[in-house]
Amino acid sequence: MAEKVKVTLVKSPIGAIPKHRKTVEALGLTKMHKTVELPDNAATRGMIQQVKHLVKVEEA
Repeated sequence: MAEKVKVTLVKSPIGAIPKHRKTVEALGLTKMHKTVELPDNAATRGMIQQVKHLVKVEEA
């Protein structure tokens, strides 16, 4: 695994449940198609797993 992952918001969290909206915001994704690089650890992977239907993940 790489030390970082690129996470891109590809679907709007507007209709998502509030917990998922908070998770997307905590990942640093505020607008559609915004990409952030995050450390590849268990906490980040867990957050990504929770909102996998809203984001796209790539190895950095």
